[in-house]
Amino acid sequence: MQFSSSLLEKAVSEFAKLPGIGKKTALRLVLHLLKQNTGDVSNFSEVIARMRNEIKFCQRCFNVADADICSICANSMRKQEIMCVVETIRDVIAIESTQQYNGIYHVLGGVISPLDGVGPDQLNIESLISRVQKETTTELIFALNPTIQGDTTIYYIQKKLSPASIGHPLNLRVTTIARGISFGGELEYADEMTLARSLQNRLPVESYVANR
Repeated sequence: MQFSSSLLEKAVSEFAKLPGIGKKTALRLVLHLLKQNTGDVSNFSEVIARMRNEIKFCQRCFNVADADICSICANSMRKQEIMCVVETIRDVIAIESTQQYNGIYHVLGGVISPLDGVGPDQLNIESLISRVQKETTTELIFALNPTIQGDTTIYYIQKKLSPASIGHPLNLRVTTIARGISFGGELEYADEMTLARSLQNRLPVESYVANR
């Protein structure tokens, strides 16, 4: 692309760094901003900058938050004894949109994937183990993407929660969402009805592993 303005070129280059945005789409977005009044564009820039600078991660579950504890963890109306383990913040948003779950979350920040150089120490697994032991958790729901990496992560966490690892048995029900979601799929792309049914029809992890 040939640009008559270096400012325009730099703006297009920055937008093109966003996932799923090519040069043509980036140009279309930048030209759209040029049509807006300066006040609206300034507000847009300020909101993005403020979000990046001021947003926090919940000290309890690692979800995004405006304070040290997110609104979900701080909500006394939610079932604090039921914890849903997810891979990313996008999965929290996907599950919340179903309006079928009223517990709390724990965001791992990814899944174990040796080929990608991601090990257990790089995820929020130790904090999960600590939460389960310290809090009054009665059910742990694994809502990880149905992939080999997701299954490996579930297996690893199960082992970390076993009496042999922690020294005593836990009064804990461990489940995984039903596989209404296809193997190899991702939660954020599942339709709300499929995701809601998967949550409602969750299975004990032992039964799921035995049927694989």
